[in-house]
Amino acid sequence: MNILGISGSLRQASFNTALLHAAQELAPAGMNITIHRLHDLPLFNQDVEEQGDPAPVEQLKAAIEQADGLLFACPEYNGGITGVLKNAIDWASRAGTSREVAALKGKTICIVGASPGPTGTVRAQDALRLVLRRAGARTEPQGDVLVFQAHTKIIDGRLVDERTREALGRHLQGFAERLAAASQAI
Repeated sequence: MNILGISGSLRQASFNTALLHAAQELAPAGMNITIHRLHDLPLFNQDVEEQGDPAPVEQLKAAIEQADGLLFACPEYNGGITGVLKNAIDWASRAGTSREVAALKGKTICIVGASPGPTGTVRAQDALRLVLRRAGARTEPQGDVLVFQAHTKIIDGRLVDERTREALGRHLQGFAERLAAASQAI
């Protein structure tokens, strides 16, 4: 089972990218998580899209298409999702000139998030689910991983809080079960 991990943060010491690295460590047997960086993704522009997707956009769409599911690590900025994450979704929600169907259409999504604040990323995750549903992705509720006070649980880029590690592992197991059930229903 191939999962594409996407962090909504560009920061080098990102708590959310660290959460994706922890997910790689804690993934259940048979689940492989590959992290896709958004650093080179240009801002969405329909004029550019009409000339053909730029290489970083094409790479993102291809990675999404090849994945069995997506794992978003969602920071919360001003009570919502980050611009870089929304931009990636805007590109991936459109077929462009080289596809018949958008890369996100029908993809099953799992969401986690970390923030130094007291409520984790609850508002951003809700906003992300709404945007992803509009893009045609499947975001059925499966519980939340809301890592609050992340600066006390992620130290030097490593998730060290045992309770959070256990919760993340259970969340990933549930995601794997959901993906397996969905593939059997096809």
